[in-house]
Amino acid sequence: QVQLVESGGGLVQAGGSLRLSCAASGRTFSAYAMGWFRQTPGKERDFVAVISWSGGSTYYADSVKGRFTISRDNAKNTMYLQMNNLKSEDTAVYYCAAGRQLRTTGGTYDYWGQGTQVTVSS
Repeated sequence: QVQLVESGGGLVQAGGSLRLSCAASGRTFSAYAMGWFRQTPGKERDFVAVISWSGGSTYYADSVKGRFTISRDNAKNTMYLQMNNLKSEDTAVYYCAAGRQLRTTGGTYDYWGQGTQVTVSS
């Protein structure tokens, strides 16, 4: 089992920045690929960014490419999402996830956090 806890969400004006964190506990954090996904009411959970177990490979959704940066610190069992130049369409609940394979589809991830709300005001 892996337990994941997100933090860092909040209210920010358009153009601002936030950094989300995902703290992991339980089984070996460094063995897992990690991802960020987001969801708005009435819509499916969408892929945002993923990172390999070593941090050597990262992938981003086109909508966030160039604005968001995913990273991880295996020594601290923590993953991050630095979000810059935020837009109103980034408003969502953001979830972190852990899985054995580096994929952009949420269904392939085994463990999920409870989510953190990000609200961008225009």
